[in-house]
Amino acid sequence: MPECDVWWARPVDPEGAAALVSLLDAHERERLGAFRREIDRARYLAAHALTRLVLGERLGADPASLVLDRTCRCGKPHGKPRLAAGGPEFSLTHSGDRVGVAVSADGPVGLDVEQLRTLSDLDGLASHALSPTERREHPPADAGAFLTTWTRKEALLKATGEGLSSPMAAITLGPADGPATVREWSGVDAPAGAVWLVDLLPDPEHPGALAGFGTTAPRLRVRDGDECLRDLIATRP
Repeated sequence: MPECDVWWARPVDPEGAAALVSLLDAHERERLGAFRREIDRARYLAAHALTRLVLGERLGADPASLVLDRTCRCGKPHGKPRLAAGGPEFSLTHSGDRVGVAVSADGPVGLDVEQLRTLSDLDGLASHALSPTERREHPPADAGAFLTTWTRKEALLKATGEGLSSPMAAITLGPADGPATVREWSGVDAPAGAVWLVDLLPDPEHPGALAGFGTTAPRLRVRDGDECLRDLIATRP
């Protein structure tokens, strides 16, 4: 049976984690330095360092030596990252007090997490992200319901590699308070075959979702990403 590992961790302040910063390549360090807010730097560092650590462990390679290809279909380096030399598929995400990394040897995956929060324009967001059928049959009752739907859709779009460049409204899901199901997916970016979709909950304040291709979801193994990050900081301060 296919398997997928998911690591969850908390943000890490770069000021006290030189060992993690040393894992990043030039592009990642440039991105890290461009963030103005401390929390954004902390989330970015934890997510990208954790990605390198888990991929390095999987491949038996130095995490800092891994070469990532981020080429988008437009030709610019802001697409879904992948290993330039080939290898496991992976997806990373971060929001609020959580970062996550999913790794699979059985095909592309998409992982997303969102922090529960107040949304000032719920109707406007719903009109952008929900399909006409969703808006008519089960509009979101509150911010939590909307964010559950959002994580499910973003996970699906990350699995395709298109991310938010592809319209969420082309996807019709079941109600947020029911099982994660894809009822319809239209448009040029819609996959030709079946897709699977599962809800994840790293903690009650951070709903998440994982998606991929096929008729059956893989066996999930949830791992402690905080421990991975702590171990490296402790051995290489």
